[in-house]
Amino acid sequence: MPDSILIIDFGSQVTQLIARRLRETGVYCEIHPFQKAEEAFERLKPKGVILSGSPASTVDIGSPRAPETVFDAGVPVLGICYGEQTMSAQLGGSVEVGHHREFGRAFIEVKKPSALFEGLWEPGSRHQVWMSHGDKITAIPEGFEVIAVSEGAPYAAIANEQRRLYGVQFHPEVLHTPDGGKLLANFVHQVVGLKSDWTMSAYREQMIAKIRAQVGSKRVLCALSGGVDSAVAAVLIHEAIGEQLTCVFVDHGLMRLGESDQVVSLFREHFNIPLVHVDASDLFIGELEGVSDPETKRKIIGRLFIDVFEAEAKKIASDGKGAPEFLAQGTLYPDVIESVSFSGGPSVTIKSHHNVGGLPARMNMKLVEPLRELFKDEVRALGRELGLPDFFVGRHPFPGPGLAIRCPGGITREKLDILRKADAVYLDEIRKAGLYDTIWQAFAVLLPVQTVGVMGDGRTYDFVCALRAVTSVDGMTADFYHFDMTFLADAATRIINEVKGINRVVYDVTSKPPGTIEWE
Repeated sequence: MPDSILIIDFGSQVTQLIARRLRETGVYCEIHPFQKAEEAFERLKPKGVILSGSPASTVDIGSPRAPETVFDAGVPVLGICYGEQTMSAQLGGSVEVGHHREFGRAFIEVKKPSALFEGLWEPGSRHQVWMSHGDKITAIPEGFEVIAVSEGAPYAAIANEQRRLYGVQFHPEVLHTPDGGKLLANFVHQVVGLKSDWTMSAYREQMIAKIRAQVGSKRVLCALSGGVDSAVAAVLIHEAIGEQLTCVFVDHGLMRLGESDQVVSLFREHFNIPLVHVDASDLFIGELEGVSDPETKRKIIGRLFIDVFEAEAKKIASDGKGAPEFLAQGTLYPDVIESVSFSGGPSVTIKSHHNVGGLPARMNMKLVEPLRELFKDEVRALGRELGLPDFFVGRHPFPGPGLAIRCPGGITREKLDILRKADAVYLDEIRKAGLYDTIWQAFAVLLPVQTVGVMGDGRTYDFVCALRAVTSVDGMTADFYHFDMTFLADAATRIINEVKGINRVVYDVTSKPPGTIEWE
């Protein structure tokens, strides 16, 4: 394990962005909720610590605090927004409410040189930052000095250079602080002294050794969903243990056009990985027909997946080679963070189809989750490192329930076929325009609405298709892609002309703020 930074999460909706910025500098880091921070600190033995923001107020009874161990250990600490406030309060300063609030863009003026600003900001210079705080530090702890101020925050940045403790009232992790990424890089490289040794090549070797040590000579089953995450996990595990791995692809009939065949071809022909392909489309679609509630759909899919997978596992266990003792999953770091969120949050609902943490206890299988430390873009980089073809690694994310949640309202085979064809036309137009790799995710949605239209000399009563395209780095936040009207007109014309059952197309311009799930 490389040297690391511990990020203590106090509940900010942008805490994951801190980790993303650090990973971008080549530094390994982990996020842990404040209740488990002391345990994580002892286990990781981090070279530095970052305290996140929070919607809480330090003046409230029972508000989050950092473990005292963090300040006593002698490692550098950077407090961000609430993190700066709790650092001040815990070390002898004071924080009050009822003062001038700062939300949005602000400007700080650098007052003194600091190791935190070295090579980035000079005394007397002025810089744009992003503020989001209602409380205000009114006195800083002994040994600290002010290194930057803003109109509403006389302690916009503070430092105890001797103890290497720093606090900033603004959020360097968000893009609205233009130099924020550089400031975080300064902290981990200049102050903490870490090197940029977090690479996918190094991760690959470390994880292969870890998988071999964990699994030994036992057999592993991998649940393939058909998406990038589980595919990368499977290829990595196969590289580690070879024929001890068997992949089970439960085809629920809710994939995009042609993708089931791609998965089978990739694993059987390209990588020669043992694969069991279970065509369970009749079972899944049969139980989903007429179901309109999206959460019920997710639960049906999750339940059926477990039933089918368990049945296949029993068949594999009876082949005379010994029962598999390990289950492999493509769990990612955002799944892990959401599943342990101290605030409870929406993660249980979001992940109801995912089985984060494994299948039922009755299966008596231990988990192998080689991607649980990675973000989505890092998984793609690892996939390329492992030799997966670009057309597969670069595919837009696809939800576990597949087209079931992109077909709001009751599901029928006819509606799924219409949606699958419309989605294929839309993605084909995006590829032809050279936009596929620019857009993070694009898909079609078949709305539960039918409208009257006139096509040629006849009247139609067909479905409305909604098109969605967003830009993002890691899927935690997203903004809609700004297509020009010519592209949308061409895509809509093709869909209406080529896909029987659709007579109207609309474009969704909703952005995705942190903490929300995809459009459905």
